[in-house]
Amino acid sequence: MTSSNAVLVVDAEPDFAVSYDRLLRRRGFFIVSVASRAEALSQIASVPLALVIVDVRLPDGDGLEVVRAARSTRPPTPAVVVTTSASEASRRETLSAGAVDYLVKPFAITAFSQILDRTLGPPAGRDAPSGATRPRPIGPPTPPVAGCR
Repeated sequence: MTSSNAVLVVDAEPDFAVSYDRLLRRRGFFIVSVASRAEALSQIASVPLALVIVDVRLPDGDGLEVVRAARSTRPPTPAVVVTTSASEASRRETLSAGAVDYLVKPFAITAFSQILDRTLGPPAGRDAPSGATRPRPIGPPTPPVAGCR
């Protein structure tokens, strides 16, 4: 997880930005929302980010350029691509550009939440996913209290 709590959303459709905002706010993040490749590249160059969520098709160019820019920051910023194209070739190209995941619009909120869990970690107050190890207590076991089981 990163020390930044800003998530850049690059999507020309304002309804999607609102949906992302609701979910990410509950996790303690805030949204920087832009609608173009040029605005996204400017934000990536100037704002520390925890995550970039970008549509492949932007009014002024290719969203994969945004992915590449996010991955070139130090440390690299993870990027999730959303698209209306469900082709295997598109998915491969997206992942080759450096995206950590790929979602086809419209998508279920649970699918998006799972990607956030994998990329940013589970939200505060929620248990780690099953199969994850829990921290072990430090020190000797506490002796039982009389009358308690």
